[in-house]
Amino acid sequence: MSDLEFIPVAKAPRWLAPLYRQLVTLRDTITGVGWPVLDLVLRIWIGQTFLLSGLLKVADWDNALFLATNEYPVSWLAPGIAAFLGAAIEIVGGAALIAGLGTRLVALPMAVLSLVIQTVYLELNVHIFWALVLGWYVVAGAGPIALDRLLGRGFATLPLPLVATLSRLWQWSDQYLAPAWLLLLRGWIAWIFFASGLTKIDDFENTVLLFQYEYAVPVISPVLAAYLAAFFELAAPVALFIGFLARLSTLPLIVMTLVIQLTYLDHADHFWWMAILGLVALRGPGPLSLDAVLERLLVARYPAALQPARWDDEGLPHIVVVGAGFGGVAAVQGLKHTPCRITLIDRRNYHLFQPLLYQVATAGLSPADIASPIREIFRDQPNVRVLMGRVSGVDRTGRQVILGTSRIAYDQLVLATGARHAYFGKDEWEEFAPGLKKIPDATEIRARILSAFESAEECDDPVERAAWMTFVIVGGGPTGVELAGAIAELAHHGMRGEFRSADPANARVILVQSADRLLPPFPPELSQKTMESLERLGVEVRLKSRVTGIDADGVTVGDERLAAKTALWAAGVMASPAAKWLDVAHDRAGRAIVDDHLSVPGHPELFVVGDTAASNGWDGNPVPGLAPAAKQGGAHVAKVIHSRLTRARKPAEFRYRHAGNLATIGRASAVADLGKLKISGPIAWWFWGVVHVMFLSSKRDQLSVALEWGWAYLTFRRSTRLIDDRTGPEG
Repeated sequence: MSDLEFIPVAKAPRWLAPLYRQLVTLRDTITGVGWPVLDLVLRIWIGQTFLLSGLLKVADWDNALFLATNEYPVSWLAPGIAAFLGAAIEIVGGAALIAGLGTRLVALPMAVLSLVIQTVYLELNVHIFWALVLGWYVVAGAGPIALDRLLGRGFATLPLPLVATLSRLWQWSDQYLAPAWLLLLRGWIAWIFFASGLTKIDDFENTVLLFQYEYAVPVISPVLAAYLAAFFELAAPVALFIGFLARLSTLPLIVMTLVIQLTYLDHADHFWWMAILGLVALRGPGPLSLDAVLERLLVARYPAALQPARWDDEGLPHIVVVGAGFGGVAAVQGLKHTPCRITLIDRRNYHLFQPLLYQVATAGLSPADIASPIREIFRDQPNVRVLMGRVSGVDRTGRQVILGTSRIAYDQLVLATGARHAYFGKDEWEEFAPGLKKIPDATEIRARILSAFESAEECDDPVERAAWMTFVIVGGGPTGVELAGAIAELAHHGMRGEFRSADPANARVILVQSADRLLPPFPPELSQKTMESLERLGVEVRLKSRVTGIDADGVTVGDERLAAKTALWAAGVMASPAAKWLDVAHDRAGRAIVDDHLSVPGHPELFVVGDTAASNGWDGNPVPGLAPAAKQGGAHVAKVIHSRLTRARKPAEFRYRHAGNLATIGRASAVADLGKLKISGPIAWWFWGVVHVMFLSSKRDQLSVALEWGWAYLTFRRSTRLIDDRTGPEG
C-alpha cells in the first residue's frame, strides 16, 4: 500500500482548485509549446555539429586516418576502422538525430564518441555537455517534433526481431532512467553555479570589483549586484537540485548566464548552461523532485477538487453537448478541469474545420486534411464520452435529449448544432445548386466541377460545351468569393494541357451578388480590391443581381438566362432546428434568442452557442456566424457551468471579441480586415494561410495542409482531383 493512501481526504479551500488549475494549465502550456521547440533546437545543434565533422573527415580521409593514428588512437581498434566508425557515427547519427529517427539508438554511440574524444583526444567542457544531453536522448528519446513520435506506435508492432524487447526497454527507460538522468542534469548544472557562488563569497572584494569594472549593472550598485549574484548562485542551485520551484529557480540562472555572455565573457559553455537550464524550465524537473512529491501529496489530500473528473464517476453532474463544431468542442474543452461528466453528441464522428471546406470542394485538399476524429481530440480528457447519433428533439420538462429511440438525461444542456443552407423559400433549387456546409457537400461539388470538364471534353456541340464550362456561384460573401477564385484558378492554371477537345482556360466563372458590393462585412475598399482581384482571375462579377431561377440547364439572373450546367449556392444559411426542439423564441433565421450568458431566458440549464444562437454580445450588435464567435461562445458557456458547479465567481456577461475578417481570393491574393489595420494582396494571403494552418486541430493536418499548399503553389497542380462515383452527376 502506498504511503499516499494514509493521507486523510479533506475538503479543499475554495481558492485552491482554481489556483491549481491555472498553474497546471500554465505548466502544460509552457511544456507543450516551449519544450518541442527547445528539443528540436538541441537536436539540430548537436546533430549538425557531428554531421559536419563526419563530412569533413570523409572529404579529407587521409587527415582522418592521421588523426585516428596519432591524435586520438583507440588501442583496441585499427586506425582505419576507428576512423570509419567515427565518421559513420557522426554522419548517420547526426542526420538521424536532427530528424528524430531512431533517436535513442543513434544517441548512444554519439555519447560514447563524445566521452572518447574527451578522455583520449581533447579535454573540453563542451564534450561533457554533449555526453550529458545525448545521454538524455538515450534514456528519454526525442520530443514531439520528431519522426520517432510520428512512427513510434507503428514501430512497436513491426514483426521484426527485438522490436518488442526494445519497446519494453524504452518504456522501462522512460519510467526509471529518464527521471534519474534529469536529476543528474539538475545536479550537474546546479553544482556549476553553486561552486561559482562559493567563489564569489570567498573572494567578495574581487567580486565587487568585477561588478564595478567588468560587467557593471547600471541600475544597482556593485556591492548590491555582488550580493544578489552570490545569493542567486547559492540559493537557486539548491532549489534546482532538490526540485523545489524548479522551473522558477532556472530563470535567474538563465538571466545571469545571458548577462555574462553578452557583457563579460563570450564562451560556448554559457549556451550549454542555458540549454540544460531551459530543458528543466520547459520539460520540468521530473518525478524525482520536491515539486512532484508535493503535488502528489496535495492531490491525494484533496482528490475531489484536484484530480481530473472521470466519466465513470456517476455522482458528478451530467453535461450534454450537442454538436462537435467549433462551439461544442470549445465548450467541452473548457470543462476539462470541471467536476462533471460530459456527453458529446454529433451525427458524424469528426470535427470539421469548416473555413477550408471550399478547398475540398475545389480539389485543393482532401477531406482528411480538414477533419479530425472527435474521439481523438478528447482522448486525453477522461470526463468525456462521445456518441455518434442524430438528435431529434429535447424534452425540457424531463431534461432529456432524444437520440433516436433512446433518451439521455442531462443536468445542463449545450446546443451547438450550427447552421444549414437557406434557399429563401426556393428549396427546389438545392437539387441543382448545392450549398457548402459539410464534407459530403464538398465532395459532391468537387465531383460536379470536375465532371463538368469531363463532359465538355466529350461534347461535340459548342453551345452545350460552353454550358458545361460555365460555373455560376450565387452569393458574394467569403464562401462565394473563395469558391469563385479557386474554380477560376483550377480552370485557368490547374488543368493546363490535360484536355484535347475542350480547353479549361475557356471556362466562364460567374459570381452573382444581390448586394451592391462583394464581402459586405468588409470595408468598401477591401470589397473593391476583392472584385478587382477576381476580375484579374477572369471571374465575371455581377452586382445588384438577383437569381430568379435555377434548373439543371442554367441559372436565370433577373430576366437573363445563363446556360450553365454547374451552379453553386453560397447565398444564405439558416439555423438548425434547435430552437424548435426547445420550443423557445427565435429570430427570422431560426436562431434561438439567448441572454447575456448564452442561456435560454427562463431556463438557465439550457445554453445555445454558435450559429444556432441569436446573441447581442458584440457591443449590443448581433454576434456574427463565424468560427471565432462560436469558439468564444463555447468557452464562455464552459466558464458559466464551471462557476455553477464549483461555486466560483460567475464570469462577466458574454462579449464577442472580433479579431477581424479574412478571405482569400486566389493565388497570392487575399483581404484582411483587422480593425484599424486593413491589408490586401500577398501579405494578406500569407497571413490568411498561416492563421488557417495554425488553427487546424492536429499537427498532422497542419503539416499535410502546408505541404499540399506548397506543392500546389509551386506546380500549379492539385493532387486531389478525384471524382467520387457516388456523388458525380450523370453526364
